[in-house]
Amino acid sequence: MKILILGINYAPEIISTAVYTTDLAEQLTAAGDDVIVVTALPYYPAWRVVEDWRGLRYRSETPRAGLRVTHCPLYVPSNPTGAKRLLHHASFALTAMPVALWKAITQKPDLVFVVAPSMVSAPLGWLTAKLAGAKSWLHIQDYEVEAAFATGLLREDSSIGRLAKAFEAWVLRRFDRLSSISRPMVAKLIAKGVPAQKCYELRNWADLGRVSVLTNPSPMRDELAITTPYVALYSGNLANKQGLEILPELARKLAHRTDLTFAICGDGPMRAKLVEAAQGLPNIRFFPLQPVEKLSDLVGMADIHLLPQIKDAADLVLPSKLTNMLASGRPVVATADPGTALAAEVEGAGLVVAPGDADAASAAIEQLLIDSDLRAQLGAEARRRAEERWDMSAILARLQYEFSLVTHSELNTVRKT
Repeated sequence: MKILILGINYAPEIISTAVYTTDLAEQLTAAGDDVIVVTALPYYPAWRVVEDWRGLRYRSETPRAGLRVTHCPLYVPSNPTGAKRLLHHASFALTAMPVALWKAITQKPDLVFVVAPSMVSAPLGWLTAKLAGAKSWLHIQDYEVEAAFATGLLREDSSIGRLAKAFEAWVLRRFDRLSSISRPMVAKLIAKGVPAQKCYELRNWADLGRVSVLTNPSPMRDELAITTPYVALYSGNLANKQGLEILPELARKLAHRTDLTFAICGDGPMRAKLVEAAQGLPNIRFFPLQPVEKLSDLVGMADIHLLPQIKDAADLVLPSKLTNMLASGRPVVATADPGTALAAEVEGAGLVVAPGDADAASAAIEQLLIDSDLRAQLGAEARRRAEERWDMSAILARLQYEFSLVTHSELNTVRKT
């Protein structure tokens, strides 16, 4: 099968959507499919194009036989406000257009797989499929429009907000198949008018061969000069939709725990604000993102993983970092309302408290520090859950089967990962 993947994030970016799009392309290629990727120059999560990639140029690579990747230039705002984000995504759709359409004409893919974000590039993916005579599949990692409303980037009652909702509705009606990363997010597709038989639950996954459960202290502690007995870790994108303002608050409330270090590994628009809010707190430290080859040591450094989420985004995005947190065999403290996708995944493998409730979150952290048996029990369940629900090879094998069905228009039943 020949598959064209259109998505703004891809390797060499090492977190979030890029990881899953890259894994997907590489696994499909390894299984014998011919894969074409049209993506952007790497910029995330720092919101600046990586130094060796800068300039208004296209860059093509063939990482392995059967996999061809074209990186397209784009506008990257240093301060991604609502309007600037829209321009950012539109610039990618514009520069990707000649590449995608040319691939449609010359390569004739059987399936065009579009990853959102960015929804703005979805019409290009649909048009590419039409031009190639291919089936079209839209995969939603993040409900961008509703997330923009929830985080204040766009006002729902504004003219731009109404236009964004109309655009989303138009896009969702166009694709042959649609997927999202959790049951509540798939249910949201159906609530938006997508026929249930077109919907598919495609979870993000953990590469369990890449993340092992460490039984000895992680060497990352020495590398980062962390000497306290316990570490509470947040690693990933530092952005406003995640409720990260709570992290310095937690450090302040637990300042009496001289045995605990809050380690924040990441980059993004909120980094400077978080660093400023943490001034004078010796128990919180900031580090850059760590290389992917050190992933197991990084997540294994944690005694507790921290997963903040703002209230109104809990069913709009399921944080991709959760998969590796669970795979590490360490408990998670998450902020989410009961019944949300995030709460459902964490309950039993960690502790869930209300969004924005620093008192409850700090109490949960302290409970886990005090009760080593509970910490071990929840950590063991986290790893078991990763193996049962999030194994990459099983999820992608089922997806490949779905790809074969959609290209033959056999959409009689809804199958889930």
